[in-house]
Amino acid sequence: MEYNDYMHMLKKWRPDPPVDLEDKHCCGFAHDTCGRLLCPTELDWNDSTVRAGIRDRADSYVVTEMSWPAFLYAGYTADQNNLEEGLFKSKLLVQAFKAIFTSPSSAKDVSGDGDGANIIENNRRAKKDPLGKKVKTHVAQIIKMNKVSARSIAYVSCQLRFALSSVTSW
Repeated sequence: MEYNDYMHMLKKWRPDPPVDLEDKHCCGFAHDTCGRLLCPTELDWNDSTVRAGIRDRADSYVVTEMSWPAFLYAGYTADQNNLEEGLFKSKLLVQAFKAIFTSPSSAKDVSGDGDGANIIENNRRAKKDPLGKKVKTHVAQIIKMNKVSARSIAYVSCQLRFALSSVTSW
């Protein structure tokens, strides 16, 4: 899945201001919607002091690899007393998973946050259209992925983190 595919998914949220698909430097913490999703769960992006601190890389607001970004959590918020609750269950993460491993159009079918355990199985059943014609094989079938794995979730999380960020290359 390409960067623009992720950005088109984000555009459907209608962020204000819109995400500029041509300029990745306008993403990341520079963009309020991307910043809210990338913000560590222990910080409150709605607080202007926090936003300014993260953007200025102030000592008390340094974002590290130990920070869990909001986009990983159901409802984009985490319970600080139980960080595993809702982890890897955000709607955007499930949409990104489906877009990468099944098809970009299947990402539209995600209705809300939740358990994406049936993603592969549900798409396996849809191998033929109503007229009996075979439909295009998706990535999960090609690589013989039968279920959602920790490795595939980590892969999608890294891809989505990169897509939301202002970083232009690995």
